[in-house]
Amino acid sequence: MSPVVIISIVIGLIILLLVVGTPIKPLRMIGQGIIKIMIGALFLFFLNTVGNQYGIHVPINFATSTVSGILGIPGVAALVAIQLYII
Repeated sequence: MSPVVIISIVIGLIILLLVVGTPIKPLRMIGQGIIKIMIGALFLFFLNTVGNQYGIHVPINFATSTVSGILGIPGVAALVAIQLYII
């Protein structure tokens, strides 16, 4: 699949979750968590796209997406530091 298709699907799912919403609070929290994980995956995708020129590659999986989604840009920076200096 091309990156454009993947980004389109993820953005479509985010918009669907935002528009439809969920009336029940636990489902809303789960939906917000899923959105954060998707945004974290997008952060990592863009990092890998740009960082490829500099030799930076952080694998995109559930754990790294969760860290970058919950912590945001500082989480991505932490993952890069871990990738460069520890692993």
